[in-house]
Amino acid sequence: MAKHDRPDRVRRGYLNHRTGEAAEDRIASTYGDQGFAVIHRRWRGSAGEIDLILRGPGGLIFAEVKQSRDFAHAAASLGSRQMRRIYSAAAEFLATEPSGQNTEVRFDVALVDATGRFQIVENAFGQV
Repeated sequence: MAKHDRPDRVRRGYLNHRTGEAAEDRIASTYGDQGFAVIHRRWRGSAGEIDLILRGPGGLIFAEVKQSRDFAHAAASLGSRQMRRIYSAAAEFLATEPSGQNTEVRFDVALVDATGRFQIVENAFGQV
């Protein structure tokens, strides 16, 4: 890759990062409207990262935010290997909770399309 191509790649990376943060902000706000509090954003354990960890009625939600041109592509970008990493990271996080692995949890996926529309799929790992 030529040196002159690098600024475009850096700019695209920055824009993608900012777009991802904006999507996470919107999803966090939606959960907030439902009575959930964000307790961590982009929590990183030894197994990997979890986009949003929320606490509310009924326990914890581990939410993965996936953004793409449409919902189908966003859903397709979450593979079984990534789900296993998220499960492992969640188990690591749960070790810090008073009830440990017995804590009530669910794993959601928030799908965001190119126009900013979103769809939250509750208990999604068995559906994606």
